[in-house]
Amino acid sequence: MPKGSEELTISRKEEIVNACAALYETMQFKDVTLKEIGAKTTFTRTSIYNYFQTKEEIFLALLQREHDAWNADLAELLQTEAPLSAAAFAGALALTLEKRACMLKLMSMNLYDMEANSRLENLVAFKASYGRGLGLIARCLKKFFPRMAEEDVQGFLYAFFPFLFGIYPYTTATEKQKEAMKLAQVEPARLSIREITSSLVCKLLQRFEGPAN
Repeated sequence: MPKGSEELTISRKEEIVNACAALYETMQFKDVTLKEIGAKTTFTRTSIYNYFQTKEEIFLALLQREHDAWNADLAELLQTEAPLSAAAFAGALALTLEKRACMLKLMSMNLYDMEANSRLENLVAFKASYGRGLGLIARCLKKFFPRMAEEDVQGFLYAFFPFLFGIYPYTTATEKQKEAMKLAQVEPARLSIREITSSLVCKLLQRFEGPAN
């Protein structure tokens, strides 16, 4: 780690992650290189190695930032005072994911590469953020659906979090994929991130509506 203030270190890491995020909007993961990322920063490309050893570590930091932003929205949802029906909670939860397309894309397409090529301390930091999301969802369920037993909460988590890995490819297709589906005479999915999430969550929670017995 280079000498300097903690603020400078945080600022430079954020600049690197911002550059990576900007490139990922128009480029595939495999095509984004440290050279490309470095070209979008205000310091030398070799300086990146003072903060990240691989491009996968940069992408993992981006994914962690996305999870942190999602966790902030989940924490805000948890503060809701009024009771929520299954449909209302499903809609609110779906709305938090609608803003996290980058997170869902990285999870569905590049998670193994990021984790395999990142140092353990970087991976631990990401897993901690991921774990906070699990905990916040569990707390929301216990608050808004008191009829759920502990095993019901765990059952929801085991269904919902694996589902996250499939949302992006199921709701987002390239022009090439659309053409292939057309030629194969396969009807493409016509649901948005928000719609598909809301539908699943509502179905999982409807039987738990109402006060605890």
